[in-house]
Amino acid sequence: MSAPQLPRVGIAGLGLMGRALASRLLQAGFEVRGLDVRVPPELPSGLVWVDTLADLAAHSEVLLLAVFDTTQVEDLLTGPQGLLTVSTARPPVICTSTCDPERIAALGQRCEAAGLPFLELPFSGTSLQVARGEGVGLIGGDPALAERLAGVLGAVCPKREHVGRCGDANRTKLAVNLVLGLHRAALAEGLVFGRSLGLDPARLLHTLQNSAAASSVMKVKGSLMVERRYEPPQSRVDQSLKDFTLIQELGLRQGQALPLASLYIELLASCAARGEAHLDNAIIQEAIARCEARP
Repeated sequence: MSAPQLPRVGIAGLGLMGRALASRLLQAGFEVRGLDVRVPPELPSGLVWVDTLADLAAHSEVLLLAVFDTTQVEDLLTGPQGLLTVSTARPPVICTSTCDPERIAALGQRCEAAGLPFLELPFSGTSLQVARGEGVGLIGGDPALAERLAGVLGAVCPKREHVGRCGDANRTKLAVNLVLGLHRAALAEGLVFGRSLGLDPARLLHTLQNSAAASSVMKVKGSLMVERRYEPPQSRVDQSLKDFTLIQELGLRQGQALPLASLYIELLASCAARGEAHLDNAIIQEAIARCEARP
C-alpha cells in the first residue's frame, strides 16, 4: 500500500517565519509554493514562487499565513484584493501571525461563514527555533479542523498545544511574549550591569545559566548579547515592538496597567528611532547601556 499523498501547501508571507515554515514543510516532503510582496534575497531550496494570491490558493490544499500583523492578515483574506474576493478556492487557512485576538476571532468567524476553514497558530519561539522544530505552536479554533490538518501541523510544529477557541491562541501568545520579553530585558540589564562592574560577560552568562536566575532566554539570546551580534536577526526589534504595543493596548482595554511592558516599549522604541528596527531584539541591551544613570 502506497503512503498517502501529502497536501500541497501555500505560504503567504516569506519573511523570517514564513521561510522557517517553508523549510520545515519541504524537509518533510511537502510540495510548497510561496508568495510575498517582494522576492526575498534567499528562498528555501525547492520552494515554488507564485505571483498572485489567486494562483497560490488555486494550487494549495492548505494555506499558511505568515505576514506581519492583523491588518495584513485581514487584507489577505477579506480585503478588496483578498482571497474571498479574487478566488473561488477555499483551502483551509492556518494563520501563524501574531494578531489582535478580538480581530482575529471576528475574522475567523467571517471566514468560516464564507466556507473558508480557519485556524490560528501563532508560535512561541524565534524563527530559528521554529526552523529547528523547537518552537511551540499555539492552536486556537475547531479541534476537528486541527485534527484534520494534523499532518501539516506536525511538520511545522512537533510541539503544539490546543489552547481554546479562535482568539485564545493569540491571547496566550501575547501573555507568553510579555513574560519572554521581560526575561530578555532582565538578561540584557544583568549583562550590562556585569560589564559595568568589570566582569567578563561570557563568564557571567555561564554563571547565570547555572544559577537560580536561569531561563531559556539565556540559551537563545545570551550568546548574541555577549558577542553583541544582532544580525542576521532571529526575531526583529520591529516585530517585538509591534507585539508589545498590542499587549499594551489590550491591557488598556481591560483596565490593567502593565508598567514593565511600558518600559520595555520605550527601550524598543529607542532602538527603532536609531535605525535598529531590523536587527535582532537582543539589541535591547544596547538601549539599556545607553541609558544615563540618575541619582
